[in-house]
Amino acid sequence: MGGPRVRMAPSPTGLLHVGLARTALFNYLFAQKEGGKFILRIEDTDRERSDPKFEKDIVEGLQWLGIKWDEFYRQSERIAIYTQYLEKLLKESKAYYCFCSEDELESKRQDQMSRGEAPKYNGKCRELQAAEVKKYLAENKPSIIRFKATSKKVMFHDLIRGQLEFDSSLVGDIAIAKDLATPLYNFAVVVDDFAMKITHVIRGEDHISNTPKQILLQEALDFPQVQYAHLPLILGPDRSKLSKRHGAVSVADYKKDGYLPETLVNFMAFLGWNPGGEREIFNLPSLVKEFSLENVQKSGAIFNLKRLDYLNGFYIRQKSIKKLAELCKSYLPEADQSELEKIVGIYQERLKKLSEIKELAGFFFQDKLVYDKELLKWKNMTDKEISQSLDKSENLLSKIKEASWTKENIEKVLMPEAERVKDRGYLLWPLRVALTGQKASAGPFEIAAISGKEKTLKRIQNAKLKMQNNN
Repeated sequence: MGGPRVRMAPSPTGLLHVGLARTALFNYLFAQKEGGKFILRIEDTDRERSDPKFEKDIVEGLQWLGIKWDEFYRQSERIAIYTQYLEKLLKESKAYYCFCSEDELESKRQDQMSRGEAPKYNGKCRELQAAEVKKYLAENKPSIIRFKATSKKVMFHDLIRGQLEFDSSLVGDIAIAKDLATPLYNFAVVVDDFAMKITHVIRGEDHISNTPKQILLQEALDFPQVQYAHLPLILGPDRSKLSKRHGAVSVADYKKDGYLPETLVNFMAFLGWNPGGEREIFNLPSLVKEFSLENVQKSGAIFNLKRLDYLNGFYIRQKSIKKLAELCKSYLPEADQSELEKIVGIYQERLKKLSEIKELAGFFFQDKLVYDKELLKWKNMTDKEISQSLDKSENLLSKIKEASWTKENIEKVLMPEAERVKDRGYLLWPLRVALTGQKASAGPFEIAAISGKEKTLKRIQNAKLKMQNNN
């Protein structure tokens, strides 16, 4: 017998978000660990809300994360299969056409809720005579197809939560299709899981309420019951449902913002799973080796943006300068590879996200820096002292020949003077601000070396003019 078959089944009605990507990751890890197959199934039967651009985003997001699938399906290409099983249920009187209007259903729903009852369909159309059904269909009266749910205890063993039990009488006769060519979620899922020989359904706990409905449908269709594992919800630090206000955005947004795929994989793995021990850095192969559903928690997983940034900084520091420069290229397109390698070399230790390189080093490519002259002041320096400091830096640096313009030579020329004055900041602070226009940056020696002699002297002169013009 082969290994387990699992699936990720997103609807292409929105971008790939962290919760969905985490579900895909756990399915992938489980399949890889157990020698099974991971299926990607696009659930696009909702024609109004489904959009190819969202399918593209989901597919590209998973590929970027390194989550590879073994088989790929689209529900919209499988309509004939669903029609076959809908006709089977109708023929066996396990399903029926319901002609109740939306207004009628909503009125009944409000009435039930006002009495403190769980809303469910009251079965009005359940026992319609065949002649009535035929007449209504011939008149094109709006209808849906409902499943005749039996009243019983539905029990199943959740691989994460243990034994769960539901009273199916609280479910009512669920809608399973808009018509023979338009199946609804719970029905299409059950048919596909059977047809694709899915053995384990690993999904978010928000799907627990769907499970008894799907088990009833499996029984009615004589399908074997799959094994279920419901993952904990991902929560914000305040333990409310994760949202954009907690920093959660789409996987594509994380990519655009400069997070690495290995960071997100490592981070998402710990959203509900923990192997035990102190180790916190895991790549995909090591996650496959360690993963087990037994170590998935029941309680909500906290999304910690600071930890995400910490992990990303760690993975950035593992990159070679050449590779990091390639990754940063889109944020500083003005820089050539050689120049960019020098820049990332001095900022690698400080980067938490690739996108930060633009804010940290964008000044290298600005024609004129914009900053307040007060920024040039170190401690209680007077304007005169600032101008004198800039004069001194200009004089010393102008003596270095173009061919000898290196960080080491710049430091060698400036440091004796910096040590001679009150403290180093009196020489080096105005120089660094003149070169960057920033309060915080890398050291002035590195910046001057990368900027080149001409640009360095020009920026010192511009700072001197700023002091003279009092702006």
